[in-house]
Amino acid sequence: MIEPFTIRRATLDDVPAILFQRRSMFTEMGAGSPEEMDRMEAGFEPWLRQKMAEARYHGWFAVTDSGELAAGAGLWLMDWPPTVIEPNTRRAYMLNVYTYAPYRQRGLAHRLTQTVIAWCRTNGFHLVVLHASDAGRPVYESMGFQLSNEMKLRL
Repeated sequence: MIEPFTIRRATLDDVPAILFQRRSMFTEMGAGSPEEMDRMEAGFEPWLRQKMAEARYHGWFAVTDSGELAAGAGLWLMDWPPTVIEPNTRRAYMLNVYTYAPYRQRGLAHRLTQTVIAWCRTNGFHLVVLHASDAGRPVYESMGFQLSNEMKLRL
């Protein structure tokens, strides 16, 4: 039986949860000492708040019926020069994809990625890029992302 998860948008009230997920993601990948993680968070929090206020960072969460966070994903609209594939002056960069351990292997990262892709299509983007962890790579490849010096999905 598929568990009922709802996808909801992140708000500024969710910044602590995004910070926790980002730190957990990097910790599980073995990237950085606790001190380096502290520095990352100290710089990321004001950056995130500013980008969210400017609608340049969008986030989504998969939540249980009781409102517990199960997974999250973010999208940063980076300033980027138009290219032959993406004529926009912003690049859709997916980041901060994280699923809490008790909710893994239930398709939540896939579902959140679909949500990000749908948002990008609706908003006129032709390319989504990301940097995948070893654990996440199969999810993205199964959805059509192509390995290059970065992963991308042509829409």
